[in-house]
Amino acid sequence: MSELHWPALSKARAHDPAARLPFFIGDARVGSVARCHLDALAGCAALAIDTQRVCLVEPAASRDAAWSALNRRLRDEGRISGWRDESFSVFAADGIEVLAVIERAAARFWGTLTWGAHATGYVADASGKPSHLWIARRALSKSTDPGRLDNLIGGGVPHGQARFDALLREGWEEAGLDAGIVSRATPGSTIELLREIPEGLQHERVQAWDLALPAGLQPANQDGEVAAFLCLPVDEGLALAASGEMTVDAELVTLDFALRHGLVGDPARWQTALDALRPRPPGRVAIL
Repeated sequence: MSELHWPALSKARAHDPAARLPFFIGDARVGSVARCHLDALAGCAALAIDTQRVCLVEPAASRDAAWSALNRRLRDEGRISGWRDESFSVFAADGIEVLAVIERAAARFWGTLTWGAHATGYVADASGKPSHLWIARRALSKSTDPGRLDNLIGGGVPHGQARFDALLREGWEEAGLDAGIVSRATPGSTIELLREIPEGLQHERVQAWDLALPAGLQPANQDGEVAAFLCLPVDEGLALAASGEMTVDAELVTLDFALRHGLVGDPARWQTALDALRPRPPGRVAIL
C-alpha cells in the first residue's frame, strides 16, 4: 500500500484560541465566541461581557427562550447561517451534563460542544477482514461540506437522543438501512475536533462505529442528503479517504477504523496522532 498522509489530523485542531473569548453559562465554560462578533452582542440583557469572557446570565427558567431570541436576531443579521430548526444540547465540559438547548446552526457561533454519530460501512472477506469500504458522496445541496466524501452513516446527535439511537435514525435516512441491520454496528473510538470553519468553531466529539454489510447490499438514500455511494476495495477506499476529499470528521473515523483492523502501514505513527484527538479525560466518555 502506498503511503497515506491523512490531512485531517492537522485540520482537526486548527484554530486560534486568541481569536475567541471564552463563553460561560453561569460558572461553567461551555464554548467560545469570536472577538469579531462581540459588537453584535453588546447591550444584550441576557449576556454579561467583559475583557475575559462572555457569560449567559439569564435565569435557567427563561434561558433557552432568551437565547433562542438572540440567535434568531443573529441569524437575521447574517451572523448565523444554515438554520435548521433542530435543537442541540449545550453540555458542560464533561460532555454529559446538559445546561441548555440551542438551535443546531448556532452551535458553531458559540463554539459549544456537539456530538456526532458515524459508522464506517464495510464488506468482509471469508476470514472476516474488511475487503471493501462503503463511502458516501454528500449532496451538493448540503449546507456544510457539499459534494464532499463522507462515511456511509454520519450525522449530528440532536437534543434528547442517545448517540446510538441517532446512528439508527441516520442509518435509515442516509442509507436506507433498517434498524435490524444498523443495530449490529460495533463501537470504535471517540474523536474530538476543535477547529475553525466558516460557520465558527467546530467543537465536536464523534463516536465511531463499524458496520459490516453483506456483499450485494446496496444503500439507498432517503432524505436527499447523499448524492451517491461508492463501494471500493479497501486500498482504494482508504486512499480516497486520505486524499483530502473527505470531510475532516469522516476521514478521522475512517483512519480509526483502518487502525483497529490493521489496514494501514506504520500503525504506531498514526495511532499516536489519532490518540492526541481523544477527549480528555477519556474515562468520562460513555457510549450511549
